[in-house]
Amino acid sequence: MIPNQWYPILQTGDIARDKPTGVRRMGEELVLWRDLDGNLVCQTARCPHKGANIGDGRLKGNTVECPYHGFRFDAEGTCKVVPALGSGARIPASLKLRTYPVREQHGLVWLWWGDDREELPAIELPAELVDNSRPYETISWTRPLHYTRYIESLLEFYHVTFVHRDHWTNNIDYTFMYGTARKLWTDGRDRYLAANRIVNHKVEVDGTTIRSTFDQCEEANPENTSHFNLIYQAPGLTHVKTGLLEITTWLTPIDDENTLAIMRLYEYPMLRAMVPFKPLRPWVLRASLLMERLVQDPQDVGIMLRQEPKVSERGVNKFIAVDEMNAKFLQMRDRLKAEAAAHAEARASEEETPARPADEATPGKATPASRARRTPKPKPRTDDLAEARS
Repeated sequence: MIPNQWYPILQTGDIARDKPTGVRRMGEELVLWRDLDGNLVCQTARCPHKGANIGDGRLKGNTVECPYHGFRFDAEGTCKVVPALGSGARIPASLKLRTYPVREQHGLVWLWWGDDREELPAIELPAELVDNSRPYETISWTRPLHYTRYIESLLEFYHVTFVHRDHWTNNIDYTFMYGTARKLWTDGRDRYLAANRIVNHKVEVDGTTIRSTFDQCEEANPENTSHFNLIYQAPGLTHVKTGLLEITTWLTPIDDENTLAIMRLYEYPMLRAMVPFKPLRPWVLRASLLMERLVQDPQDVGIMLRQEPKVSERGVNKFIAVDEMNAKFLQMRDRLKAEAAAHAEARASEEETPARPADEATPGKATPASRARRTPKPKPRTDDLAEARS
């Protein structure tokens, strides 16, 4: 997991309005809830009293209540009520939940996973997403995979020919992505299976964003070609645009063995002509996303579950030239983790280093404070030691 990043952890609509919402993200149990003004709160879900999961609790005014003993915590994580102690009791300060920064943007709930800062960076998306005015639908699911392997699978498409060739539902891909009108789209499967060579491959890195373009073609028939534009943005965004298809997927760690996938499918350019009745178009997108969740994605997952090692890192793969985007992703992941570690080390060093007294500002000059430190303290007398022990 890369620290000091914004991670999408839920769709906004996944937050229950009348009760807490418990999720596991970044290896930790979290609870999300809204106060009476609708403000979103995200906190560690472990009750500091006896470890119950507060995601199973209730909302009481502007507090969330533990399901075990009714302890109630406010939006800052402070325990406000302990029923067993009564209304006038002094509540120990240690009864506190950690509160995490969260924001709601682009239809998603974003969690800041990093160090405490007075001012957090903005949540930025690639211009290709921000400027995209096409309607979309979004779906999410979880898989028992490490997120690095999941991201790798979406940063190249030359596996598609071999993984998705045998299931009948993939005829939809054959027809719309590779079929030709002169053959009434019946030639889609043959063209689809034949187009597996990558040419015109280019990769560019811009900050924490990697862009790749390439053509996937039939070697014996260069006219059978599909053009791809891929985007990766740290820590876990992938975006693909090819022909009629445009999809954004966010991959967020649940823990070291499981990943949340949030997939957003944009309306096909020709869908308006195919489905003139506007209210039906979202259902077409939802059906396509459901097919991805139930058919295409499990085909990929079946392969990834048997990959070794389970976590992808630099040096464990023997990449070929067209895997440049995968290689850049792993390089960027290492770089961002190293930068976060260096930042944390610098902060820790600053906190441990005591402030220098003003009277020591001149190097080499003896000051009252420095003379006092150099003057040995008298040894305590025997009676002093006896008094101290007593």
